Amino acid sequence: MAKQKTTFFCQQCGAESAKWQGKCPSCNAWNTIVEEVIVKENKKEIWSDTQDKNQSKVKKLTEVTANETQRIITQDAELNRVLGGGIVEGSVILVAGEPGIGKSTLFLQACLQMPDITTLYISGEESMQQIKMRADRINQKNERFFLLTVTDTQTIFNEIKKLKPDVIVIDSIQTLESPFIESAPGSVSQIRECTAEITRFAKASNTPVFIIGHITKDGNIAGPKVLEHMVDTVLQFEGDRHYAYRILRTTKNRFGNASELGIYEMNENGLRQISNPSEILISQKEDSLSGIAIAATLEGARPLLIETQALVTHAVYGTPQRTVSGFDLRRLQLLLAVLEKRGGFQFGVKDVFLNIAGGIKVEDPATDLAVIAALLSSYEDVAIAAKSCFVGEVGLSGEIRAVNRIEQRIAEADKLGFEKIFVSKFNKKNLHSKTNIEIVMLSKIEELYRILF
Repeated sequence: MAKQKTTFFCQQCGAESAKWQGKCPSCNAWNTIVEEVIVKENKKEIWSDTQDKNQSKVKKLTEVTANETQRIITQDAELNRVLGGGIVEGSVILVAGEPGIGKSTLFLQACLQMPDITTLYISGEESMQQIKMRADRINQKNERFFLLTVTDTQTIFNEIKKLKPDVIVIDSIQTLESPFIESAPGSVSQIRECTAEITRFAKASNTPVFIIGHITKDGNIAGPKVLEHMVDTVLQFEGDRHYAYRILRTTKNRFGNASELGIYEMNENGLRQISNPSEILISQKEDSLSGIAIAATLEGARPLLIETQALVTHAVYGTPQRTVSGFDLRRLQLLLAVLEKRGGFQFGVKDVFLNIAGGIKVEDPATDLAVIAALLSSYEDVAIAAKSCFVGEVGLSGEIRAVNRIEQRIAEADKLGFEKIFVSKFNKKNLHSKTNIEIVMLSKIEELYRILF
């Protein structure tokens, strides 16, 4: 007879407590603790006979042989880049994003484009007919692509044992339920238990598994925070549903760079890879306009040229506004304070609006110089010369600091036809390769103002 236990879980952070409380003691969220019934059983997974018995024995580190990581290379170059060079065998990848953003379409398309790989797509949200309709729209044929529409984990493992797929996609983890837990699907204990079972299976069978997950209204991955610790890779699929572009971003990766970026365009036939994102992040315009500057930034190992747009106007109301899109508001306030103190510009009586074109969010401090240039351009209402770009971090004393991997940024600007790039003079020692682009060395923002205006 199974021993039953009632436990209280926080739906926000997954913290466990013995009694109900109005406020979670872990994350301080109100009214998030719910009661769940847990069944303690002697678990016997149907795939446990495939586990390596040697893994449970103590070994010296010098006795362990490190094999080269085997990867499955997909037809999707953006997905390969974000995963660090391909799908690692035995890895568990969690993918999260807003409803309707295209998570299911992305992995359905990626799996259909691998005709030599046996793929099992497990859906607890859609019927086989719905998935077939989406596959017809993508217009990809694959005889080794299989569907399964069940939510019970033991049934899933039974089918996996028969098929022996090379790649598994689960859509979504919130719909799965384990027979070892009595709570409802989507609850904290069910999500944690199902993910643990899938992770143990992936490691034992050396099969890569993609887990699609939902997000909360705050933008965090739904379920306990331990979910992100259990998996090997966490991907975030971002974008505005009203715009065509989507961004696949890595937030954790045990097998590669944790700050990579992939860009797609959503169309009627699925998702199209954007191989040169700098072209879409720089808006096409006929006339020279004030308040626009191009920044050479990096996302992981990928250099990008993005357009920063600034609008500085006289404050109509008593308190000046500071509005940003795709940039850190506190960083903007810091740069405005530097301009006011070191340059004497009266931004304290101006409304300031800043936008990063293309819907991308940037955190690279090397975009500071381009933001300063865009703000000064709008302040003076004078357009910056075309084919110029900027890279440099701005300090509190108005100095322009050196940034890393300057040669990659310059090479990207040169490739896209830019004629002049403004960089910190402290990067001079890092410049070794020859280039056709003119490099302007700066040490303070006063020099930038004199050269531009």
